[in-house]
Amino acid sequence: MKSLKTILLGATLTAGLAIFFGASNASADTLYTIKSGDTLSTISQQFKGDNSLINSIAQKNNVSDINMIYVGEQLTIPTDGQAVATTTTTTSQATTTAPAAAAQTTTQTAASTYTGTSSSAKEWIAQRESSGSYTATNGRYIGRYQLDSSYLNGDYSAANQERVADNYVAQRYGSWEAAQSFWMANGWY
Repeated sequence: MKSLKTILLGATLTAGLAIFFGASNASADTLYTIKSGDTLSTISQQFKGDNSLINSIAQKNNVSDINMIYVGEQLTIPTDGQAVATTTTTTSQATTTAPAAAAQTTTQTAASTYTGTSSSAKEWIAQRESSGSYTATNGRYIGRYQLDSSYLNGDYSAANQERVADNYVAQRYGSWEAAQSFWMANGWY
């Protein structure tokens, strides 16, 4: 009986140590599928909150030109056990997202840094649409919020872009927070 207890205790301790030491070396790399408008910078922002992952992502995925990534391509994001997860709470009018505790995932993770104010949601969208540039163009989409040129009526000034973007978001979504939630779900607003 004593030897059985010794074997069980030894096996339990060994398993516990293996889990303990194995977990510290585990890497929770995340698989991410590139969407329209993504850059390595925006992907790094989503996962880390800054641009510190750009070179790591490029190196991990053998990306030779960090300015050339393609929609539909899958990237492995090196998160070193620090994958960012989000939790979603649905209210009767809108969906809000708040950062959750770091969690390991083996599937694609959608991450954001949502702070909950109109100005931060507006800036969040501007950064993803044009990196905040009033002069950015993408075909018929113009400026900081990548508005259809027909909405701007030939006036591409910063003041007009702000006014038109505010009207567009108010009419279509009701608030910048709702527009941000839609963007996070669809990759556009």
